[in-house]
Amino acid sequence: MKPTRSVIPSPNIWHWPQVYELENKCQDVDGAVFSALRRRADWTGRDVLDIGCGSGFHLPLFAADAASVIGVEPHRQLVAAAAQRVGHLADVQVRRGSAESLPLSDSCVDIAHARTAYFFGPKSAPGIAEAFRVLRPGGVLMIVDLDATAHPYGRWMRRDLPDYDPDAIETFFTRAGFDTARVDTRWSFPDRESLRSVLGIEFTAATAAFAYASTPGLALDVRYRIHTRSKPSGLLLG
Repeated sequence: MKPTRSVIPSPNIWHWPQVYELENKCQDVDGAVFSALRRRADWTGRDVLDIGCGSGFHLPLFAADAASVIGVEPHRQLVAAAAQRVGHLADVQVRRGSAESLPLSDSCVDIAHARTAYFFGPKSAPGIAEAFRVLRPGGVLMIVDLDATAHPYGRWMRRDLPDYDPDAIETFFTRAGFDTARVDTRWSFPDRESLRSVLGIEFTAATAAFAYASTPGLALDVRYRIHTRSKPSGLLLG
C-alpha cells in the first residue's frame, strides 16, 4: 500500500532512527503517559491499534496486556523495523498505511492510539474519522501530543514553530468532542552527549544549541496532552 499524499513526514525518526530510538528510551522514564492512558481506557484483553507506530517502540508495551495489537506506519523502512521488533510476539502485526487510509476493516479494534503522529489540529479531521471507522462502538481514540505551553521544552517548540498555536489545537479537539488531560513527565538521559543528540533531531540547530546550553544535568521536564474520545454505542451510534 502506498502512503497517501496527506502523510506528514517525521524527519526525526525517518532520518535519525537510531537517535530517535534513544529518545524513546529516555522519554517519560516514570511511565506517566502510559499510566494516564490506562486510566482512560485499559487495554487489557482488548484489541489495540497504534497509528503511526514508527519503529514499533510502544507495540510490546501494549502487547503485554492486550488481546492483539496492530501497528500502522507509512514509512517503509520503519514498517520493516517495527516488524522485526515484534516478530517474536504472538498477536502483534505491523501494516503499511496512513492515518487517513488505515488498512483495517470497519469496527475491528477497541482502542486506537496515536502519539505525536499526524493528529495536529483541523487538518487531522480525516484521520479522526478514519480512526472512528475502525473502532468498535464504545471504543476509544487516544491522541498524545506535546504541550507547547509548558516547561522549557514547550518554549523551545514555539521558538522553532512561531506559527504553531497550541490553544487553537486544543480548541479544535474540544469542539470535536475530545476530553483533554495534561501529564507532566521526566526525560532522563545517560550522558550529556545523548541529551545533545536528541535535542539535535527535535529542533533547529540554533534552538537545539540554546536548549542544550540552558539545560543543566541530564533531565528534562516535558508536558504532554492526552486527547480522548469514545465512539458512541447503542442508539447513539449514527
